[in-house]
Amino acid sequence: MDDSSATDRSTDSLTIDEADDTSAPRTRSDKVSDATSRFVHGVELAAAALFALLFGIGVVDLALQIAESVPTGEITDPDVVISFIETGLLLLIIVEVYQTVVAYIEQSDTRRIVRLVIYTGVIAMVRKVIIFRTTEYSTTQDALFAAVAYGVVILGLVALLYVERSVGASLVPDTD
Repeated sequence: MDDSSATDRSTDSLTIDEADDTSAPRTRSDKVSDATSRFVHGVELAAAALFALLFGIGVVDLALQIAESVPTGEITDPDVVISFIETGLLLLIIVEVYQTVVAYIEQSDTRRIVRLVIYTGVIAMVRKVIIFRTTEYSTTQDALFAAVAYGVVILGLVALLYVERSVGASLVPDTD
């Protein structure tokens, strides 16, 4: 029995020694950094949950709007249909933002996060184009300026997406 207890103690001391070798004394800044990281991670999780909740509420609201417009015949009004499309695209934006937050939480590679942000921007700008009405502007020059600005932003986003896909594909090594 003495031999087995001696072995147990030597194993325990090895474990303690190994733990001492792998962990340096923790400084106050290490503790603050860890606490801050846990806080940020908690906020990221809360943001993801909030976006998921917003998406769920939005889907239910859209379904209710559609159900209410069918019996009244408003479902055939192009402005009503456009408002449904606007709401649907807003829901897609919420999903893309949710996926971006989840990518941050999972600490995904930067390329995936950038791609998600670009997709969110494209959806947002397509939404703006779909709901664009010249009557919402005081002058036709203001409407033209807004239309050109939307076009420039969309072209910029498409260019970013193209560059990300073409450069990103060349960065991935061949597995053949």
